[in-house]
Amino acid sequence: MTTQVTDHRGGVWSIAVPIPDNPLGHTLVHLLETDRGPVLIDTGWDDPDSWDALVAGVAACGFALTDLHGVLITHHHPDHHGLSAKVREASGAWLAMHAADTSVVRRTREATPDRWLDHLIAKLAAAGAPDDHLAPLRTARAGGGGRRMPGLRAALPDREIGPGELLDLPGRRLRAIWTPGHTPGHVCLHLEEEHPAQRNRGFGRLFSGDHLLPGITPHIGLYEDPAESTGEVADPLGDYLDSLERIGRLAPAEVLPAHQHAFTDAGGRVRALLAHHEERLAQLRTLLSAPRTAWQLAMAMEWNRPWEQIPYGSRTIAVSEAEAHLRRLVKLGHAECVPGSGPLQYQAVDGVR
Repeated sequence: MTTQVTDHRGGVWSIAVPIPDNPLGHTLVHLLETDRGPVLIDTGWDDPDSWDALVAGVAACGFALTDLHGVLITHHHPDHHGLSAKVREASGAWLAMHAADTSVVRRTREATPDRWLDHLIAKLAAAGAPDDHLAPLRTARAGGGGRRMPGLRAALPDREIGPGELLDLPGRRLRAIWTPGHTPGHVCLHLEEEHPAQRNRGFGRLFSGDHLLPGITPHIGLYEDPAESTGEVADPLGDYLDSLERIGRLAPAEVLPAHQHAFTDAGGRVRALLAHHEERLAQLRTLLSAPRTAWQLAMAMEWNRPWEQIPYGSRTIAVSEAEAHLRRLVKLGHAECVPGSGPLQYQAVDGVR
């Protein structure tokens, strides 16, 4: 197995940790050298090949796992958090995450696997999913398939990443920036140090996780899970757009994302993503000139391929994204739920289509 390691200079490295059977290919786990030992930013998917790549990558950077001082998790998704328990066990390093995502991990661990499938089936049915999409989930529910879902045994962090906090990393200035949207507790990490290439405009380097990627629009779906009990209605897309604007104002010299490759011109990428979502919201207002369920809206939306070619699991993700956009339109007063509809239908509000 060939280990892909990149030296970004100044004690910053990236390790490509594969994600099995995923078009993204790999997660870029970053290693940051500190005066107390290296710190990892994310860990990668929990898979034997991924583990081997991570161990080999740390060695290629000149360290052993036992040298690790800590692990910073940008967000709770399994391609970022999956190996954290194994890393902590092998190294003794501390593990840190934002409290909102730690709460998700805790609820995930405490909920029974069957409850997650019940929740997913109920949400998809309410969104108007057809029986042929619900049938495999019902079969999995009957056979206990939820026990194989990723993330059910994810590690609980032992430290919290506070918004705006200058993290306790001797010899480095790394500041946490809370950027909810992709998840409720997603964080970016700003290395407040001169870029090794002085010609780069902007200040410092940003470890952006999944918040800002060079050629991919991050998935923005709904946050709720079966144990959610706050009664509050989250607005993930609104959170994401607000977070994007904060990162645009930060103007780092370079962005080191968790997928694809490092890039400059964070401000240009932020503007492109803001324009993309503004255009998508306008398109959806047009589509809602006639009442539609979230499933029907997802079918009508523009994706990177026709709906008929979108794989089964990706359709569930697409519907969640449609629901996040619907929720944003409702909050802005541009759409409303059709009274008495079941499954729930939405329509544009007259005068703002």
